[in-house]
Amino acid sequence: MTFNLHSVIPFISKSIKRTLFFLVFISNIYAGSTIRFAVIGDFGSAGSNLKGVAALVNSWKPDFIITVGDNNYPDGSASTIDANIGQYFHDYIYNYQGAYGKGADSLRFYPALGNHDWRAKNAQPYLDYFTLPHNERYYDFVKGPVHFFVIDSDPNEPDGNTSASVQAQWLEKKMTASSARWKIVYFHHPPYSSGKHGSNKNMRWPFKKWGASLVLSGHDHTYERLEVDGLTYIVNGVGGRTLYDFGSTVSGSRIRYNKDYGAMLIQANADTLNLQFFNQHNEKIDDYSLTQTPTALDKIHPETIGPRTLFPGGNYPNPFNPGTTIRFKSTTGGTIHISIFNSLGQIIQKLRPEPSSSGVYHVYWNGQNSSGGKVPSGLYY
Repeated sequence: MTFNLHSVIPFISKSIKRTLFFLVFISNIYAGSTIRFAVIGDFGSAGSNLKGVAALVNSWKPDFIITVGDNNYPDGSASTIDANIGQYFHDYIYNYQGAYGKGADSLRFYPALGNHDWRAKNAQPYLDYFTLPHNERYYDFVKGPVHFFVIDSDPNEPDGNTSASVQAQWLEKKMTASSARWKIVYFHHPPYSSGKHGSNKNMRWPFKKWGASLVLSGHDHTYERLEVDGLTYIVNGVGGRTLYDFGSTVSGSRIRYNKDYGAMLIQANADTLNLQFFNQHNEKIDDYSLTQTPTALDKIHPETIGPRTLFPGGNYPNPFNPGTTIRFKSTTGGTIHISIFNSLGQIIQKLRPEPSSSGVYHVYWNGQNSSGGKVPSGLYY
């Protein structure tokens, strides 16, 4: 078995003073791995507008749904939450306790908090209704080649909503440590918007510096795509609750739409993140793709991994000098070949093949005694 290498680690330390080695593991994502998910915002108001958007989304049969806030109008109360959300999306909600259907066997609905959700004391109906990771107000999850980071942009957030807050420190740590191909951050209040509410400067965190590929938000009941300092921002607040006029166009705005309600369909694989916005009549309003330039690492071993999946278990210590122990798991067995690559995609050393039985294995790599002599300080895969 060989790894199909489809991930690039963007961070390389510039402060190495000694002979240190960094070993980075490639996630078990292969070229054929594609996810499709829907994005809705400012939707939580039962009625014909939301019904049309929900029908659109359900027709796509997405793998999961994410929301950019204001899930439950007008006041985030327990008495309205099931009619505003579960009535239309119960098939995606894990641990669903509402009155409209069975619910999902796994988590397929990932909301972000909005200001209307916070109108209820402590946003408690929202927290009671959903079963979500971490503290449920902000959290992260990985699907295919994408690492998602869900932030609470509301001023009521106990851990703060500024770039110096406890929440932001959590995000920076999570994002910079992630080796995912794509990193998507989403929350409610837009950092940049030409809509009624306008830009929220408080949410202009250094997302690009931390590795973000895309930032999604809502709050303004419009659709807008912007490019600011080389990063794509989307405002998607036309899920069902009224529509807003546009004000002054902010710098970086590329497309604006407020004629009808709608939702986004995003498709992601190792090479491309395709963003589409449709109105509720399935008319395509926007179609835009983000791509990543293939590297030498992407061209190594193009075979599909198939059912014999390896789940890297990390290595310790890391950084290390001179050696480190690599831990990994084989779920179904099969001969496992381990190779160490440099950042150019060149094989530095081939380690011994492992037995064919399934289980957890440990292999020691000594960077100073590798074939071909001592390897230099740096980042290895």
